[in-house]
Amino acid sequence: MNKLIHEIVKFRDERDWEQFHNSKDLALALSIESSELLELFLWKDSEDFKLDKLKEELADVLMYAFLIANKHDLNIAEIIQEKMQKNAEKYPVDKSKGNATKYNEL
Repeated sequence: MNKLIHEIVKFRDERDWEQFHNSKDLALALSIESSELLELFLWKDSEDFKLDKLKEELADVLMYAFLIANKHDLNIAEIIQEKMQKNAEKYPVDKSKGNATKYNEL
């Protein structure tokens, strides 16, 4: 993953775009790209989408997420593991298995 993040940062730096990558604008870009991902599904059946477009939009979302993490020196694997632990506490298997109910209603 570090190699991938390095390649994303290199791409950005070659274009001198870091000057535009403050936390707010990266978060906005992430949200906008997430909306473009959602747009692929708008007014369609749940599995009716073009895979090539899904890959492009998902890549954009992931790249901005990685840039935000990189900007704040966050270890992606570590923060995901921490969040998974919190989720495991909120959604114990015996109460949540096969159930889409939110944790505060289990």
